[in-house]
Amino acid sequence: MRIWFVLLSALAAFAATVPTPALDPHRFLEDVKFLASENMKGRATGSPELEKAAAYIAKQFKAAGLHPIDGKSFYQPFSVTTNAKLGPSNRFEYVEAGKTSTLKFEEDFLPFNFSAHAKLTGGVVFAGYGITAKEYSYDDYEGLDVKDKIVLILRHEPQEYDEKSVFAGKVYTEHAQFSSKATNAKQHGARGVILINDRANHRGDTDTMEKFGRAAGPGDAGIPFVQIKADTAERWIAEAGRNLEEVQAAIDKDLRPQSFPLPASIQIHANIDVERAVRTVHNVAGYIPGETKEYIVIGAHYDHLGLGEQFSMAPSMSGTIHPGADDNASGASGVIELARYLARQPKQKRGILFMTFAGEELGLLGSSYFVNHPTFPLDQAAAMLNMDMIGRIRDGKVYVGGVGTGASFRSMLGPIMARHALKVDFSDTTGYGSSDHTSFTTRQVPVLFFFSGLHGDYHKPTDTWDKIDAPESAKLLGFIADIALNLTSSATEKPLFVRVKPPAGAHNANVAGSSAAGTSSGSGYGPYFGSIPDFGEIPNGVKFADVREGSPAAIAGLRAGDIMTEFDSKKIQNLYDFTYALRQKKPGDEVEVKVIRGSETITAKVTLTQRK
Repeated sequence: MRIWFVLLSALAAFAATVPTPALDPHRFLEDVKFLASENMKGRATGSPELEKAAAYIAKQFKAAGLHPIDGKSFYQPFSVTTNAKLGPSNRFEYVEAGKTSTLKFEEDFLPFNFSAHAKLTGGVVFAGYGITAKEYSYDDYEGLDVKDKIVLILRHEPQEYDEKSVFAGKVYTEHAQFSSKATNAKQHGARGVILINDRANHRGDTDTMEKFGRAAGPGDAGIPFVQIKADTAERWIAEAGRNLEEVQAAIDKDLRPQSFPLPASIQIHANIDVERAVRTVHNVAGYIPGETKEYIVIGAHYDHLGLGEQFSMAPSMSGTIHPGADDNASGASGVIELARYLARQPKQKRGILFMTFAGEELGLLGSSYFVNHPTFPLDQAAAMLNMDMIGRIRDGKVYVGGVGTGASFRSMLGPIMARHALKVDFSDTTGYGSSDHTSFTTRQVPVLFFFSGLHGDYHKPTDTWDKIDAPESAKLLGFIADIALNLTSSATEKPLFVRVKPPAGAHNANVAGSSAAGTSSGSGYGPYFGSIPDFGEIPNGVKFADVREGSPAAIAGLRAGDIMTEFDSKKIQNLYDFTYALRQKKPGDEVEVKVIRGSETITAKVTLTQRK
């Protein structure tokens, strides 16, 4: 027994002198190449290819020696509603002068991807461009009763080529967005929406309908929304004794509404069949235990856009593979490579939970699900380190956000930065943004967000693996590994979470800037409310993941976890409804808001302030 003990001790001492394998840029790049390969078809959430990517990541975690999160599996399953697809029962008939005509599906009519699945029957009202823009003193619905009617509206917006127009001329405002037109019609009580191209302002263009799946919008707008060819609608308008081209010219002349009901003899009988499948997808997670129950999270999302669809930044290439090498095969591969490296380090005081999230591109769905269903108690999470787009570092410069969320982060980072050949820009201190760290900030976990910057291939088919700078990425991973070892060390106290007030110029971030939300975090005109949405799927309303300290919402007593169902007497079904309703107000307005809190419905009065 003694001889074996001495021999084992000697072997252990020898092993301790063997250097830990360094972070390997070649291995990192091989992971990126796999995840961003053509076979992965862009890793859309809900696709078979995303599940192949999940299996690959789980295999790498297992090979690195990580523990399954529940002792059995590296997967955390959750359900998502996938992108819409056209069902088999789309039909559009109309009665004109006693004669029934049928439009050809996909040739003469086509639903929008965010349309409600519903039957659409009834009379029609022409409502101009379908815009209510109080800031421009323009309202196509002024004096128009559209309750339970189907509104016929024009694409785009008035005075499109007038550079002096209040609508900004050649630059479209948010009122031209399809989702805005849908919400506005719904809030005016319309039963459904029919959209046609405004051909008078686009002479020479073919009367082409928007491709299904390309339009940005909510999962379900709550109202049927369909497009038809303009020739059909022009005949209807002629039945009312009007000429569509002359109507458009009159609107452009003085921005006065030219809306009117069509003859009662024109009736619509349609069935809008838009299917939304619910799929089970997976966060992939592995664990390195520490000496205590405390832990840190190292995470990244591994999903991307699939074939682009509504989130592509190259709309003409929607329908082709968007490989997402930098966004975010690079971050997911970084998690894998850090797992290999850190699993070989001596045991630390705190454990490390390595996570790759699904559903980020649809609105932080995976990380939102995790923080609402944590595998380990979140009060034991010392910090979350998030990587999103770390593969295109230029001139050694990296951006680190969330530094203000940990009381000791700046003092910790100084000495670590001195050991690494990187130029670090503390680009954000609040911990909120358009990636998965936001979900942890809302649960008061200090976060650090690592990002190498935007580029011209963002959300395009050209975001390919050959443009990844693996050696520079490996340098950043070394920096992150150093931070992780510091945070897991017994010499480091658990960082104290700090709720950071947004800096000047950031008050406009009424919602997190997710691509799924379709909102901007740029400064400018508009009212400020102060909520951060929870992007987890709920049947109806907008759930608050957090409410900013000192914001109008906070002053009114609104809290994280509240579900807004009504804003200024407008029903709120989704985040697009809320964003639209908020845009209709101005700083200084007092609005009545209804929220569900537990089993109670609570009414609060919120005084909006100016975005800064």
